[in-house]
Amino acid sequence: MLTIHTADAVLGHSGHQAVLVDGGRIVAIGSPEGLTVTHLRARVRRWPGLLTPGLREPAAAVLLQAAYHPDPREAAELGTEPLTGDELVALDMDETRWGHSARRGLQRLLSRGTTAVTGPFERPPVRTAVTRSGLRVREPAAAGDPVPELVYDGELKVGSPADFAVFAIKGKVLTPDDTPRCVATVLGGRLLYRRA
Repeated sequence: MLTIHTADAVLGHSGHQAVLVDGGRIVAIGSPEGLTVTHLRARVRRWPGLLTPGLREPAAAVLLQAAYHPDPREAAELGTEPLTGDELVALDMDETRWGHSARRGLQRLLSRGTTAVTGPFERPPVRTAVTRSGLRVREPAAAGDPVPELVYDGELKVGSPADFAVFAIKGKVLTPDDTPRCVATVLGGRLLYRRA
């Protein structure tokens, strides 16, 4: 199904505020009016803010394999933030619990605009959760290479995978501090996260 995603701005495309998605690919970038007129049957999704390529999380292996993401039903006992170190050891984790934790961790990443993660994922239940999530898995940077705080996974162009995020910011530049303000994450043309 054709879908037009509109925002206040599209990163790297001055004067354009919309992308047209067909299946899992971007097929056009332009103005909302122009794309709507030429694609009358397309579904239109309107988002506030800046539409950017999806983000890559270089620390995903650590976030998913060395931290426990509590279930909301455990919030009173464990809190809501990931547990590491001695707190993690005290949980006596098993494979089932690692799988559930990984799925919650992946949802947390999607809520920050992440469309790709860096492995390797050595715990079988974590690897399974990542595979089933549909997130793109990338190789880690070479040892010693600097890892920037914010990494785009690809670019927005016609023919590229429809992997992008929208952030509720007014400017045309995204900073690491802006990622909690993600309003939508699209992966392969599918809306996988939308802020309630």
